Amino acid sequence: MQNSTWRKRLAVLSVAALGVTSALSAGANTEYPTEEVNTTGLAVTDDTVEVGILHSLTGTMAISETGSVEAEQLAIRQINESGGVLGRQIEPVIEDGASDWPTFAERASSLLERDNVAAVFGCWTSASRKAVLPVFEEQNGLLFYPTFYEGLEASPNVFYQGQEATQQIIAGLNWVHEKESPDTYYLIGSDYIWPRTSHAIARHHIENVLGAEVVAEQYFPLGHTNFRSAINQIRLRDPDVVYSIIAGDSNVSFWSQMDSAGINADNQTVLTNSVTEDEVQAIGASNVEGHYSAMKYFQSLDNPNNEEFVREFKEMHGEDSVIGDVTQAAYLGPWIWKRAVEKAGSFDVDKVREAAHGMELDDVPEGYVRVHDENQHLWSKLRIGQWQSDGTAKVVYESELIEPDPFPEDVDIDIDDFE
Repeated sequence: MQNSTWRKRLAVLSVAALGVTSALSAGANTEYPTEEVNTTGLAVTDDTVEVGILHSLTGTMAISETGSVEAEQLAIRQINESGGVLGRQIEPVIEDGASDWPTFAERASSLLERDNVAAVFGCWTSASRKAVLPVFEEQNGLLFYPTFYEGLEASPNVFYQGQEATQQIIAGLNWVHEKESPDTYYLIGSDYIWPRTSHAIARHHIENVLGAEVVAEQYFPLGHTNFRSAINQIRLRDPDVVYSIIAGDSNVSFWSQMDSAGINADNQTVLTNSVTEDEVQAIGASNVEGHYSAMKYFQSLDNPNNEEFVREFKEMHGEDSVIGDVTQAAYLGPWIWKRAVEKAGSFDVDKVREAAHGMELDDVPEGYVRVHDENQHLWSKLRIGQWQSDGTAKVVYESELIEPDPFPEDVDIDIDDFE
């Protein structure tokens, strides 16, 4: 495990890498005195406030989570350059969950108990979120979670920036049903909580609402690289739609092997809610061309907020960098937290939580979001992107704003069955 000295050094280096200069005032912060804005022992001084960044920088999930770290770094740099939060510069303490759920729990505990960070921006998989959730609830920490997920959760200690099942899974299936009137579906996913629970929701909707049939359902471990048996099943079953929830770098093998086997957009409709620009960059655009992803954000969105975001992201992380759905959602986390802190006039978790309820953001890359008063998810739109030969997504469908409903009445699924 990383020792305290190394971790503090990483935090300082991270701030320096962002081009941030901490405030150099010699006296107390007279406008927002520390003893008034920090009454619960958080890592807040007159000049600085520490936050945690907790993602997989190594392991099978790094392909997906690196973009989240980059987006959170960009948001923190922008916030610091604009004056910080209540007159304080943000200093991130970066931890590597290493694609291992117990490690995520250990790192979360360190951030909250040893570093006393004011908030944590992190996790990607539902397995990692479930692993850290007891830590945040016990310590009354605040987690900003950026990933689309299965729903069936609403913790007062988590703000959910990604879409839940009704906004993405069900809305996406409704779109493909309307477009192609499919009779049969083949479900494939990685073998952990999110894909299994998501497919249970998808199966219920396909069979009970859309009146279609699930002809097969298969799961493979994270990091799996040989999908020939699945591809043979797809050929044998000949489904109208393949619905994929494969996570991490397994996508590289799955999509390239599909294409090599001659299964492409000309002869097979594939809809996924686990492939963003981050994964496409590694998969290769030719392997996914013509297929569809159901997301709330694509880098190609045409609006001034997104154009500025893409430009600044590439300036910071390189012209070849790409921005996927979760990356954009991760970017929202520090901004939601900053505005809630300033509205509350305090870094105290309970006050920040209350201040964030109902908050509206109309200057974000995806266009507009609103924090739900009760479940702390975001109102957002679903978009269907069709992948192009250059790795970008052409938006072929955009919904109205969808209210988050993480506990839909007609879905009778116990998530504990999948843990």
